[in-house]
Amino acid sequence: MASGADERVHFRTCHLCEAMCGVEIRVRGEDILSVRGDHADPFSRGHICPKAVALKDVHEDPDRLRQPLRRTADGWEQVSWDEALDEAARRLVDIQAAHGRSAVATYFGNPMVHSYTALLSGTLLLRALRSHNRYSATSVDQLPHHFAAYHMYGHQLLIPVPDLDRLQFLLVIGANPAASNGSLMTAPDVARRLKAIRQRGGRLVVVDPRRSETARLADTHLFIRPGTDALLLLALLHTIFAEGLERPGKLETLANGWDAIRQVAKGYSPEQVEHACGIGASEIRRLARDFAASDGAACYGRMGASVQRFGALCQWLIQLLNIVTGNLDRPGGTLFTRPAFDLIALATSLGQRGHFDRRRTRVRGLPEFGGEFPVAALAEEILTPGQGQIRALMTAAGNPVLSTPNGLQLERALERLDFMVAVDFYINETTRHAHLILPPTFALERDHYDTVFHALAIRNTARYCPPLFPPAADARHDWEIFGGLRERLEKLDPARAGSAYVRWFTRWMNPRRILARGIRFGPYGTGWNPFGPGLTLGRLSKELHGVDLGALRPSLPDRLATQDGAIELAPKPLRDDLERLAGWHASFAAGADGQLWLIGRRDLRSNNSWMHNSHRLVKGPRRCDLLMHPQDAARRAIADGAMARVTSRTGTVELPVRLTEDIMPGVVSIPHGWGHLRPGIRLSVASRHPGVSVNDLTDDQALDELCGNAALNGVPVVVAPVERVGGQALA
Repeated sequence: MASGADERVHFRTCHLCEAMCGVEIRVRGEDILSVRGDHADPFSRGHICPKAVALKDVHEDPDRLRQPLRRTADGWEQVSWDEALDEAARRLVDIQAAHGRSAVATYFGNPMVHSYTALLSGTLLLRALRSHNRYSATSVDQLPHHFAAYHMYGHQLLIPVPDLDRLQFLLVIGANPAASNGSLMTAPDVARRLKAIRQRGGRLVVVDPRRSETARLADTHLFIRPGTDALLLLALLHTIFAEGLERPGKLETLANGWDAIRQVAKGYSPEQVEHACGIGASEIRRLARDFAASDGAACYGRMGASVQRFGALCQWLIQLLNIVTGNLDRPGGTLFTRPAFDLIALATSLGQRGHFDRRRTRVRGLPEFGGEFPVAALAEEILTPGQGQIRALMTAAGNPVLSTPNGLQLERALERLDFMVAVDFYINETTRHAHLILPPTFALERDHYDTVFHALAIRNTARYCPPLFPPAADARHDWEIFGGLRERLEKLDPARAGSAYVRWFTRWMNPRRILARGIRFGPYGTGWNPFGPGLTLGRLSKELHGVDLGALRPSLPDRLATQDGAIELAPKPLRDDLERLAGWHASFAAGADGQLWLIGRRDLRSNNSWMHNSHRLVKGPRRCDLLMHPQDAARRAIADGAMARVTSRTGTVELPVRLTEDIMPGVVSIPHGWGHLRPGIRLSVASRHPGVSVNDLTDDQALDELCGNAALNGVPVVVAPVERVGGQALA
């Protein structure tokens, strides 16, 4: 669309977080003039958050790599694509030939799900590598959601989302959508949508150890001790059953295990859990009654409820709370999406629903889920000698040194690898250890479709975006890098290529063709008749602002993927894990003298570790500081703005303190994603605003023993003032 002789306007979806906000990018030649909200987008309606301007910053970033690099004794040297891909494939094959298939490990980071081309082509590369040592950001994030979905609904991606625009009561546990823009609940302009709940006479209740940005929008905020959310949820269920408040409606005949869950809740009265939770019994009962009585309610829990020792239990109990009150699969409650590109239906038709505990890690015996091991085990699998030791690693779009527990140990492990290759366009805290870095194009140079986040959105929508800029002649897209590696692996070892059908599929079905077929044969597509009514990728590409496919609708029992077509309310692994919770509850204490509980937090202008090289996102007031309650600070003689030393089992960091009554006494908070002080990184802006890494304090030994997710919240720490004498820090 022209707006002058050499000026044009490009419409697309921002890919920098889960919200899928539509943006209008004004361009003159190769220069981005502005990034604004797209008011014609039917989903985001003109809203964008401050991160959207980073589309310009990352695209133009002089620190962004554009050619492959090889690490040498004298530093980094530029190499050709053929040379880099040939060397990477050869080294990987040689290491597997000498030490076994699983001597090569992979780690895929969060940005992978923001690129449908990386997601689809990365899966094919993993098939060619044939290694059991697969890791990803899933196990420091949403693994408990997948675990509960797999055991209850039959598929790891069947995660119901709150019907945010129609519900009357939203109970938020350990989540801060006002900062995250709605994680696993894709909802652009989420703050306005949260405010609208109260405006239409509904209620918003937030349960969190911190009075977060979301809590400030709520009717009620309840402080809770970190890690005790499962106890609260059990007490809510206890109250509902004890007082006869359950009303499952149609779900009563669609679910198995009603007697079992009634029995489960019996031993957790509000009086039995109030001391551990820090929430009074009367308040718990009132919350249960109000939730059960509401005409349309949803309980939603995210990182705070997931990245803890009982994350899987929390996500299971959240589903149970929605089910027993009749709020699953109803307008104004929680519903399953029906996206235009239906990953769940596609996977189910191929017999892929997920799996659990088919194999275990070599050192600690941690179970796999969905083909991946917990990333908390990655460092020890590299450092521990013996049969099956990891000797090579491929990372893609990830920075596990800053994003996984005990980052200091992982750094030591990466230094021990025989070979490491990174698919990334930054030399960051992780990729600085690589022998080869293969930088893909940035999002504005490739097409875009949100295969994952349309499947988690609060409305059924679809939007396809063509590239804004053509890639440089010698650039490579992520799918071309993965495809180039796969082809070379198969050439060096033809047995990796698989059957004739697999060879044909990988050769001819590039990501765009897969996307086109998925939309055409999806729930809104034309099917076998490409000229009939319905959606195709070609038709969607002409809708510059995307299409609204309607509100979420009830879909049970058809959407279920369980063997018997029913919801499993009391899966044995989750039911058995209550014994671990009971043992922990019995021994619960506030901690040793002087001990505090550490939790993380997120900022609206930050997204994990990779957005800190944009000056406009890091300028202004310092955001990497230690939140601490004035009472806790007074006991330790720590003043507001002073430096404090925070120590855990795994490490120590020093950072400034911000005193606030918005944090629960006994709890402290450090945001995640910072820590840009490592030598050898090439992030010029981030290095000037380094902060500290909270994952130098988190513990690789602390995790949810049931599913393997890292327990990044509720870390016991000791906080002390830092006194400086003659420039030296003294404890």
